[in-house]
Amino acid sequence: MNFINIQKPLKPSLDWTKIKLMVFDCDGVLTDGRIIYDSAGNESKNFDAHDGMGFNILKHTDIKTAVITGRNSPLLERRCQDLKIDFLFQGVLKKLDKINQLLQELGLDFDNLLMMGDDFNDLPLMLRSAISVCPADTCEDVKAFCDIITQHSGGRGAVRECIELLLTNQGIYEQALLSYLNSIS
Repeated sequence: MNFINIQKPLKPSLDWTKIKLMVFDCDGVLTDGRIIYDSAGNESKNFDAHDGMGFNILKHTDIKTAVITGRNSPLLERRCQDLKIDFLFQGVLKKLDKINQLLQELGLDFDNLLMMGDDFNDLPLMLRSAISVCPADTCEDVKAFCDIITQHSGGRGAVRECIELLLTNQGIYEQALLSYLNSIS
């Protein structure tokens, strides 16, 4: 894909009802984008508990989840295990190719995909997705290509906002929330 003189693809309307897979980037989406190293070389990341609750509610639907990132992080692996994310792909430079493979394995296509990313390396996948979402603090050059810009920043509730937006537009938010609440009662 050549990004010189690229234009945002025209989408007649967003069809939320077809979304069966939500894919999220990590740094800048699930986290605030900061990668912190201490003097011993240990890495830390900040994840938002509100985003985690969004995933807990989403688990009460048939929508699959995936996280895809160019980096490798044991912290992300643990977070995805805690949240029961269906698929985790780390160290992926060509995100579009990897998610295309996943869609084929699941018997889905790009019309079934919502992608939430925040930077240039996410654009090839975001441009192919039925719905592309980015956090409020995404750079303007990437925002220009997104269908939806959340009110919240990355690592500060943007993922929860995205999940709730999808569930609301599919008309299943209350059902998923009640199912979650019943599961913890």
